[in-house]
Amino acid sequence: MSASPDFVVAIPARHAATRLPGKPLRLLGAEPLVLHVARRALDAGARQVWLATDDIRVAEALAGVDGVRVAMTSAEHASGTDRLAECAAIAGWAPDTVVVNLQGDEPFAPPSGIEAVARTLIDSGAPMATLAEPLLDAATLFDPNTVKLVRAASGDALYFSRAPLPWPRDAFAGDRSVLPAGGHWLRHIGIYAYRAGFLQAFAQMPPGTLERIESLEQLRVLEAGHRIAVALAPEPFPPGVDTLEDLERAQARLDGVSR
Repeated sequence: MSASPDFVVAIPARHAATRLPGKPLRLLGAEPLVLHVARRALDAGARQVWLATDDIRVAEALAGVDGVRVAMTSAEHASGTDRLAECAAIAGWAPDTVVVNLQGDEPFAPPSGIEAVARTLIDSGAPMATLAEPLLDAATLFDPNTVKLVRAASGDALYFSRAPLPWPRDAFAGDRSVLPAGGHWLRHIGIYAYRAGFLQAFAQMPPGTLERIESLEQLRVLEAGHRIAVALAPEPFPPGVDTLEDLERAQARLDGVSR
């Protein structure tokens, strides 16, 4: 078995979330959501775990958690990538440091997946890496809140979209309620890895046309001509928490109740 990759994890956690204000501090099993995420990062074997936040209340939620450091970042950042770029500068990471961007609303992110995205970056030689998992039903394919992706034979991403893709023309000509056999559909998992130097370059790139149309920041990288390596997640990634309903489902999951 190959040695574990050397990587750090940065968790962007903005207090003023649009759809669920105060999201990082919402309680899940009597503990703040962001604390669950930090534990997942620590369990993945990261050399360092950093919280990048703009609110002292979020920072205080992780005060005293062994192994977690805090970067107080600007409240003016337009994206998590910008926040992580500032975190990287505060942390003083060397340009070749492997940084995993673990969203602060992923309390059930499997540690194996966090490690896998770091390994994918290292093994592929791409400047950026991410994960995907099979998409199994037509309703999810048509859901614009589920990001789909297609890959080249090499494993690199060709495109990410909120639209259904690839489009099974012949099968959907008759029935769009069921996916045809073949397993050609992938759901994007919003976890990323990059070298710290590329993270800084990414944050300096102007938003691209495709990014603005789809509201998907990763399209900026593809449109600029850079590779994004994609690996299949080694185990399922349960949905993150973006709304109050998501939080209720997460609590039910924690309680062991199917919902």
